[in-house]
Amino acid sequence: VQLQASGGGLVQAGGSLSLSCVASGRIFSINDMGWFRQAPGKQRELVASISSRGSTNLADSVKGRFTISRDNAKNTVNLQMKSLKPEDTAVYYCNARIVLIPTNSLGVNYWGKGTQVTVSS
Repeated sequence: VQLQASGGGLVQAGGSLSLSCVASGRIFSINDMGWFRQAPGKQRELVASISSRGSTNLADSVKGRFTISRDNAKNTVNLQMKSLKPEDTAVYYCNARIVLIPTNSLGVNYWGKGTQVTVSS
């Protein structure tokens, strides 16, 4: 099982970017999916998460600017980022709790490789 993230890059403050992450492999189902970020010298923090039923949770710092969505049929999670600020600059990591076998419904936590988002002022 692996998570492959795409998107990111360099954008000016006020601009928009989108991130996408697809889970592949022998997957029975996926519980929560989400995005974390880690800025230089800081701890990794939750940006947004979404349950299998579509319930979302966003960090206060991104509410009103970021939107998380998922496509269960395609095992993907997306993060739309608008009105980006320099403080959004970080490496963004995709995360998913993946159920490999039905007898272990809690699943296993997987991380994708990070993708850099840089917002210039």
